[in-house]
Parts: sequence; C-alpha cells; structure tokens
Amino acid sequence: MATMVVVHHKQPSSTIFSSSLSDFNGARLTASVQYKRKVWQSKSALSVTASSEKKILIMGGTRFIGLFLSRLLVKEGHKVTLFTRGKAPIAQQLPGESDTEFSDYASKILHLKGDRKDFEFVKSSLSAEGFDVVYDINGREADEVEPILDALPNLEQYIYCSSAGVYLKTDCPPHYEVDAVDPKSRHKGKLETESLLQSRDVNWTSIRPVYIYGPLNYNPVEEWFFHRLKAGRPIPIPNSGIQITQLGHVKDLATAFIKVLGNEKASKEIFNISGEKYVTFDGLAKACAKAGGFPEPEIIHYNPKEFDFGKKKPFPFRDQHFFASVDKAKSVLGLKPEFDLVEGLTDSYNLDFGRGTFRKEADFSTDDIILGKSLVLQS
Repeated sequence: MATMVVVHHKQPSSTIFSSSLSDFNGARLTASVQYKRKVWQSKSALSVTASSEKKILIMGGTRFIGLFLSRLLVKEGHKVTLFTRGKAPIAQQLPGESDTEFSDYASKILHLKGDRKDFEFVKSSLSAEGFDVVYDINGREADEVEPILDALPNLEQYIYCSSAGVYLKTDCPPHYEVDAVDPKSRHKGKLETESLLQSRDVNWTSIRPVYIYGPLNYNPVEEWFFHRLKAGRPIPIPNSGIQITQLGHVKDLATAFIKVLGNEKASKEIFNISGEKYVTFDGLAKACAKAGGFPEPEIIHYNPKEFDFGKKKPFPFRDQHFFASVDKAKSVLGLKPEFDLVEGLTDSYNLDFGRGTFRKEADFSTDDIILGKSLVLQS
C-alpha cells in the first residue's frame, strides 16, 4: 500500500489506500444515431498529453463514479490521489473484482485526508503537492472550487462533474450543450461552478450526465424497480408512463471522463454523457424486469395530484420528459457507450442487487397508498 502523509493545521491527516478493476466489459450498442442540431467546434486548447503519466487529484472518489474512474486512471499508469474526509474506506474491493486486481489498485492509490470546505487546508495541502489534473466529482458549489484553482496555478486541466439537471425545461427535447440553463435549478451550484471555470484562466472540461445507473449506485434508480420486482409487487408509475427519460451506465461515464483527459478537443467544452437511446418510464420497468430475470411487471398508473405523500418521494425520476443529446461526445470524443439499457441493467443487477446488496431498504408505504386507492376505484 502506498502512503502519503499530510499535516493538517487542525488534525493530523495521513493515509493512502486503494482499489482496482478489470477492463469494463459490455456489448456494443447498435442504436440509431440521434439527429444533430449543432455543429461543434472546439475552442483553443492548452496542451495536455493524455498518454504521459499525470499526477491526478480526485475530489471524492470512494463511491460510485469515483470507484470506477480511479481504477481506470491507475490502470493507465497515472499517480492518483483521492481527497476525502476519510469516513469511507479508500480501498474496498468491488463486486466482480479479483483479489489480484484489488491488491494492485490498493498498492497504488493515494489518500489526502481533509474537508474540502476547510479552504485554508485545501490551499496549503494542494499547493504543497502540485497536481497536474483535478477531477472534481463531488463539487456542488463554486466557492468549493475557487481554493483549488488558487492552490494550483500551473494546473493542466480541471475536469468537473456537472449535471444535465442544469438545463431549463424545454418543449423541444433533447437537451443540447448550447441550450438554455435554469439559474433556479437545484443544481445551480454546479452551473455557477461552470461559470467560475469559464471566468478563470484554466483549461477546464465539464461533464453533464443525465441519470446514472450501475453497480453500487447510491441513488435509488434501478434499485427502486428491483425492490418491487423481487417482492412481486405492481410498479406504480405516475401519469401515462410514456414520459421519456435517459440513463447512462457508470462505467461508460468513467470512460468518458478518461476520454477528455489531455484531449485538446475537450478544452473549455461541455459534454452531455448518457446512453444513446431513450426509454419511457413503462419501458424502464420492463427493462429492469428483463435484466433481473423477473416476469413482465404489472404497471399501475396514477395521478400524483390525487395523493398527499408528505415528504416521501413515490417515484425516483422527475415526472417529465428529460433526456439529452450525446451527439457532441460521440462526434468530438469518439465516445461509444459499451452498454445498451438491458445489458447495463443486467450488469448492475448481477454485480449488486442480485447479490443481495443495496443502498436503501425497500419502502412500499407510498405504493400502498396508491394501490389502496386504485383497488377502491376498480371495485
């Protein structure tokens, strides 16, 4: 195990741990390509050589996206440090990962312990280390990013995980990178961070995922459906069920993050990242059933306005059409998602829920409210 010791002015911080993963496998998707609305031209770029070894800092990195991204970076030969508060193990073996792969990763990954909201510590510790590239996958507010930029004046690239949730709701989907954004979005902190990066003399790239899924997902996306399918329960879906959405596999997202590293075409650019095809809510329920080997589910549609669920969320997706074009990433980065939806859901099920692991216990309380009223109406 590699180690790095950092002195915190409030508490001693030290450590380094690690993890690893084999090549991400999945069948190639042969979907029809969505039409293009815009022609993208990359802006002037700072020179970064992706093939050379880089000293890389990942802000976060101990769950979901970071677990897969850090392994790819280590496998490519980069010196990778995770900046975390140290509450989660830095080295944790992933499902499907061999002991050899895990041991190799654990021997190479580094850990810098601290709180990113402690701006003085961030400045002093990062300036002392002098990183080439920063992957910021857990930044939510612009004021959390500014100290990092101040600490690393010679930074070659700042790669930011934003969100497609920044887009203004539109009557003409899909969302493109040039579309209007919503300053009142719950992701406005990410939008403000993108503005900060644009205003600074730094080579940056911003990734805007739509819904992310895959093994170890901490958001109840596919897990919500799997719980109901396993229990043999109907799937309650709001309104018509033909609302169109989009999911992208976490391993494809990690690959996209690798593709922008040192890529001059990605300099000062924003990319939507997700799966190539879209899916309806009803279609997603059926796809989850197919992935887990369950019978086709009974789907119950309901009008959310007829119920009071209090603070509980009865459905894991926003009740609207929400999807984005990935044409730019395909054209500029040469990105080709490895997983189609059913294959990706199968990967998630086999490596996570199907093994009896999940992030949240099943809660069918809102389902029972919906189903209770539906039964009354039917009778």
